[in-house]
Amino acid sequence: MPDQAEQERDESSLRDLTQGPIWRALAAMSAPMSFGIFAVLSVGLADAFFLGQLGGAPLAAVGFIYPVTTTVTSLSIGLSAGANAALSQGVGRGDDARATQRLGLHAISLGLVLSLCVAGLVYMIFPFIFQALGAGRDVSGNIAQYMPVWALSFPFLVVMMITNAVFRSHGDSITSAWIMVLAAVVNVALDPLLIFGLWFLPELGVMGAAVATLAGRVLAVALALYIAWRRGLLGWCGDFLDGALASTKKIMNVGLPAAFSNSINPAGMALVTAAVATVGEAAVGGFGAATRIQSMALVPLLALSAGIGPVIGQNWGAKEAARARKATATGFWFCMGYGALVALVLGLFAEPLAGIFATDSDSAGYAATYLRFVGLSLFGYETVVTANAAMNARDKAVWSMGLSLGRIFLLYLPLAWLGALTVGYVGIIAAAVLANVLAAWAGVVAARGTGLLQTDNALLTLPLKVIPARG
Repeated sequence: MPDQAEQERDESSLRDLTQGPIWRALAAMSAPMSFGIFAVLSVGLADAFFLGQLGGAPLAAVGFIYPVTTTVTSLSIGLSAGANAALSQGVGRGDDARATQRLGLHAISLGLVLSLCVAGLVYMIFPFIFQALGAGRDVSGNIAQYMPVWALSFPFLVVMMITNAVFRSHGDSITSAWIMVLAAVVNVALDPLLIFGLWFLPELGVMGAAVATLAGRVLAVALALYIAWRRGLLGWCGDFLDGALASTKKIMNVGLPAAFSNSINPAGMALVTAAVATVGEAAVGGFGAATRIQSMALVPLLALSAGIGPVIGQNWGAKEAARARKATATGFWFCMGYGALVALVLGLFAEPLAGIFATDSDSAGYAATYLRFVGLSLFGYETVVTANAAMNARDKAVWSMGLSLGRIFLLYLPLAWLGALTVGYVGIIAAAVLANVLAAWAGVVAARGTGLLQTDNALLTLPLKVIPARG
């Protein structure tokens, strides 16, 4: 048992998000998550860097693997969103500790069962998936070394993500962020040791990258569960099964649409990349380099999407709808301000940034063009991500799923193919800009439609007379 000083220190890390300035609550929840999300993104870069030194086939395997694993990982993101919505609203309502402990255990148990099923399915069918995607014999051999170990690590990822949602729902984003950092640090540190067989460790090649991922996730989830248990956020309940069906329904009402919503973007980007391929290989290289730079530039906004959920959830549960609406509006204003800063930086430094990530001058030219013009519209994509997180926390995940579907399949994908077949790469750039801007407007409309935004005193919502606000 922790002593009194430890207990007080643990409780001080928890935060009541229904009190104090909204901007401060958003900053306290979002800022630490920037470090965690940046650490997670660094794992993909490290894998690509080290495996690229093994030759072309391992590096190509990375290109095939990451879109697939990103899509599967959407399950963990969706379940954590569902757990956050249910738990944060319960915390805001003032539910007793036993109820929130039980709900947290239900969420983790549900995630473990579903992730084991998904991991088993991935293990059985991954050869057919990558064969359908066009992986050659050498590349498929490298993929076969990686995917079984990655499938083994997937349940640990899901449990870690849901436990992190438990922390955030109680107002503690710092612990959640450092758990993510720990998993990434262990992964990146073990990558060269296991891939190349350094320090008396076996040389595992591509499998070494997967083993490093497994090790990082196992250590991180063990620490996360220990801390949550010690702080009383999780604990044994004599009536563990009491309300299990209701908990499952509550979590899955948000979790399933949120998982699907998060899988839409990587799947859609793969189809957009196919349109880019009609322009040429250099265009594909430049497009891929630009989207990697874009993902790094958007880390603070991804952190905002992770932070705004608990703020809205706690306040909605506490029947502080006005504070929840203010949090949404504040998030949108931040998207606009940060989006302007990103547009300025990418516009000024498009060419040197493209040169870092692109492999040749032609690819760098395509990447720079993307950054210079699509950067002007990234505030729109940021608004969509923030609106989705806010609506998930409000139990309106079907709205966020519809917003993501509309952006990709009604706007970006058809416009990208139309542009590629008519004017080439310029048309694809124009499609991205239009999709982001129009989806931003749709995101604000959706937030108003779900009662998360009002038009009485916010300039950015002036065009929204088209749909009535709901409570």
